Amino acid sequence: MDWQGQKLAEQLMQTMLVGFALVAFLIGYWIGSFQMMLLIYAGGVVLTTLVTVPNWPFFNRHPLKWLDPSEVDRHPRPQPVKSKKKHTKQK
Repeated sequence: MDWQGQKLAEQLMQTMLVGFALVAFLIGYWIGSFQMMLLIYAGGVVLTTLVTVPNWPFFNRHPLKWLDPSEVDRHPRPQPVKSKKKHTKQK
């Protein structure tokens, strides 16, 4: 899953969970059944999990381009930058 796919999965998960919570609450309130509300929400959680957890192809629309192992030597690793601050003595 690429970076944009992770963002899409997160947004989809949040939207679906809030949507199912709202629908479950309204139906549960309308028919006066707390049990039905919980069952509808639990079904929504299961459906949301099935949509967002597997690595579906639409989460891989922007694949990352990795370096070939033969090119690693031509691109050295970045070195950490050392601070140029002077340390002062405290009296």
